[in-house]
Amino acid sequence: MTIARTDIAGIVLAGGQGSRMGGLDKGLQDFHGRPLAALAVERLRPQAAPGRLFLSANRNPERYAALGVPVLGDGMPGHPGPLAGLLAGLEHGGTPWLLAVPCDTPRFPLDLGVRLAEAAEAAGAGIAIAAAPEAPDRSGNPVPEAMRLHPVCCLLRAGLHDDLRNYLVGGGRKVLAWMERHVLATAVFDRPGDDPHAFRNANTLAELRLLEAESA
Repeated sequence: MTIARTDIAGIVLAGGQGSRMGGLDKGLQDFHGRPLAALAVERLRPQAAPGRLFLSANRNPERYAALGVPVLGDGMPGHPGPLAGLLAGLEHGGTPWLLAVPCDTPRFPLDLGVRLAEAAEAAGAGIAIAAAPEAPDRSGNPVPEAMRLHPVCCLLRAGLHDDLRNYLVGGGRKVLAWMERHVLATAVFDRPGDDPHAFRNANTLAELRLLEAESA
C-alpha cells in the first residue's frame, strides 16, 4: 500500500479539561503570542488532504472555529480523553487515514505524516505512532539510550473506527493499550537534523513558559 497526502485527514486534539493547567483551555493558551491550537493547525494543514483538517474541542467552539477548521466535540459523555477525539476524527475524516497531533506540542515535525505513513506501509500496520530519543534534560545533558513513545502523534486507518468505539463504550481509556490490540508501527525521529525537542509538550503554565523560553 502507498499512503498519499490525499489519503490523510488531520485532527488537532484540544478537547482536554486542562486539569493540570488549573482548568484553562490549553489549546487557547499563547505560545510566542499565538494560541497553541493555531500553531498546531498551521503545522498540520500541509500534511493533510486539502479541506480535511479538523479540531477536537469541548469548550469555546466559537474561538476554535475562528482558526478556520471544523470543530468536533466528543461524541461520548464523561470526557473519555484523547481517544474520543480520535474517534470523532475517524467519524468525520472522510479519508482512508487520520493523522492526529495534540495541541500542546508546538514543534511537532513538519514531516510527521510522511514518516508515520512510511512506517505504516513498511509494517503493513493500521496504526503508526511517533517515537524519539528522550530530549536532553534542562541542563543540556543527554539521556542515554532512552526512547519515548508519543502515541497521540499517530496515523490511524479509518477502518478502526468501530473497534475504537467499542473500546470506549466498554470503558477503555488508555491510548496505547487500545493501539497495542492492533498491528502497530513506530516511526523513530532520530535522524540527523531531527529536532530533539520536537515532541516536548506543556501540561502546565510553567512548562509552557519554559518551553517558550527554550525556543525563543
